[in-house]
Amino acid sequence: MDIEFSAIANTIKNRRSVKAQAMNGNKIPNGHVAAILELANWAPTHGNTEPWHFVVYENPTEFCLQHAELYKQNSLGDNFVSGTYDKLLHQGDNVSHVIVAVMKRGDLPKITPLEEIAASSCAIQNMLLGATALNIASFWSTGGMALKPALKEFLGFGEHDLVMGILYFGYANEYPAGKRNTSIEEKITWVK
Repeated sequence: MDIEFSAIANTIKNRRSVKAQAMNGNKIPNGHVAAILELANWAPTHGNTEPWHFVVYENPTEFCLQHAELYKQNSLGDNFVSGTYDKLLHQGDNVSHVIVAVMKRGDLPKITPLEEIAASSCAIQNMLLGATALNIASFWSTGGMALKPALKEFLGFGEHDLVMGILYFGYANEYPAGKRNTSIEEKITWVK
């Protein structure tokens, strides 16, 4: 195999989710974050709609306060859990940057929402792989208010847009080991 394939394969195989709490608080240079975002822009996209959009927080504590308050405002009565509020409030304590990833629906009706979601997911994966190549820890979260309409509305996105998740980036002292539950051979059907 050639060296370029080996380097890409190594990056893919070494990408790990590192929980925000396991990050160490060291700051990522904004230039590295911008380079990671540039990789997102090269994801495949049907009809060249490029439906991805990112809201970047250089100050994670600002986002976490907003996130926790949105949770509080949208939790009625017994649905409010103070532990969840505290977790959301402190989720970014050891994080360098928080990025809210959004599928911003284009105006080509022939392009289905599923295709736009898939393209946005590819953009996010490009970012996660770029972070791995720069030895930056990452975590793609759909917890808290991520998938609730309130966050999308708070950020000013439209009815047909979709928050894909909250991305936490930082540095970590340790990375978890990788594993797969089944081999790739069990997931492939070869047709001759």
